[in-house]
Amino acid sequence: MAIAQIDRTAKHIVLTVQDYSRFAYRAVLNLFSRPIYWVDFLLQAEIIGVGSAAIVLLAGFFTGAVLAVQSAATLAQFGATAVTGRFVSMTMIRELGPVLTGIMVSGRNASSMASELGSMVVTEQIDAMRALGVDPVRKLVTPRLVATVTMLFFLTIISDAFGILGGAGVTIFMNGQNGTQYFSEAYQYLHYPDILQGLVKPLFSGFIIASIGCFYGLRTTGGTQGVGRSTIQAVVSSSVLIIVVDLLLSQIMVATFNR
Repeated sequence: MAIAQIDRTAKHIVLTVQDYSRFAYRAVLNLFSRPIYWVDFLLQAEIIGVGSAAIVLLAGFFTGAVLAVQSAATLAQFGATAVTGRFVSMTMIRELGPVLTGIMVSGRNASSMASELGSMVVTEQIDAMRALGVDPVRKLVTPRLVATVTMLFFLTIISDAFGILGGAGVTIFMNGQNGTQYFSEAYQYLHYPDILQGLVKPLFSGFIIASIGCFYGLRTTGGTQGVGRSTIQAVVSSSVLIIVVDLLLSQIMVATFNR
């Protein structure tokens, strides 16, 4: 019985990965043929970018503040509190900015995509679109995919900037250190590979968020309870994949630039 259960689970995982790969490939392929729904792209860009800006800004600011508090307490033991700015900026730009922004947007937008498309499936709106000759993937998925990748890139930059500002606030007003020194350290020790690493990751995270959210949304079955299951699966899967891909990209970047 146990072996049979493992076999069924393994087959289910393999088939899900296969279906997801075909789904994502089809969504990307739609970018190179007409029609392209630019209005839907702009609408989704506003929902994802503008709608997520406040939560990303706050998360980045307070993450940078916490980094400054913790790093200053540790660095003080070695008399090296002057490098707090360097620590905060590198940590935010290389790792915490892209990852936290991806997870925050995943919780907000992967869930909304899954629930919205899942509701359309259970109310047979997707079937109606097909009956009218409209491709649901081209109309609903591809604009969300492009909008998420584009806006997550800029949201990550905002998160990084406010994270550094949050660290500056703690360093200057709570720890009583020199602000010019903080920003000098934060800027001078950043290099091209650090910035490149921080800006490549949101491109992959945005693709994961949109594709996973839409994939589970369009696979919804079982009425309103199925919508809830799809939403949970989308958030959990996208969040875990963001962290896994972050690890792989970090390994590649370190191996490439730190030779």
